[in-house]
Amino acid sequence: MTARVALVTGGIGGIGSAICRTLAAAGYQVIAADLPASDARLAEFRQSMGELPVFFETGDVRSFDECGALVRRIEAEHGPISVLVNNAGITRDASLRNMEPAQWNDVLSVNLDSVFNLCKQVVEGMCERGFGRIVNISSIIGQTGAFGQSNYAAAKAGMHGFTMALAREVARKGVTVNSISPGYIRSAMTDAIPEEIRAQVLANVPVGRIGLPDDIARAVAFLCAEESSYLTGVNLPVNGGLFVSF
Repeated sequence: MTARVALVTGGIGGIGSAICRTLAAAGYQVIAADLPASDARLAEFRQSMGELPVFFETGDVRSFDECGALVRRIEAEHGPISVLVNNAGITRDASLRNMEPAQWNDVLSVNLDSVFNLCKQVVEGMCERGFGRIVNISSIIGQTGAFGQSNYAAAKAGMHGFTMALAREVARKGVTVNSISPGYIRSAMTDAIPEEIRAQVLANVPVGRIGLPDDIARAVAFLCAEESSYLTGVNLPVNGGLFVSF
């Protein structure tokens, strides 16, 4: 049986790389999509994947047309996309009183518009083939909000609203759509948080540690598994108990 193809956006970042590695180890043929990167960064990424079947494609997830071109390239070379992980994301933090329209638009475009741009390109094929797994990487901030992150919180909450709606539309077609809401995970984004603030966050995490990219990657692999067909419209919190809700 030919390996199923998985597309992971933001694929060469810390969390994205872990997702790519875990899905490839689980038997998927994985395409990491990201903005163009330096030769050194790409070499480091490829080295970290070892002999796993992980490939790199460039694309700007903000553009519907570029997403369409990306999907066509992947499917022409590797076959139909069965798994889509919408992981691309950025922050542009500022209190609302100081936030510029560009800061709002940039975050909504990368974090939320991209979900539409890519789901729209792949969902019809998934439905026709009777199998698909879509996982949207949301955030604990979409559940709790955070000072200076009204743009990010809105995008991540919107991501799960999208998830629930699409899950209902395609459930009878063998396609599941779920979200994961990471807490504070070690990444370039969280490394940029001042040390004293990170210490405060860690003190409030019940499991007593910051999350690792592999914690998210394992959750993605679980939701993408053949056996997870009865889970759809779910928001899976992976936050070490930092935020617990019914």
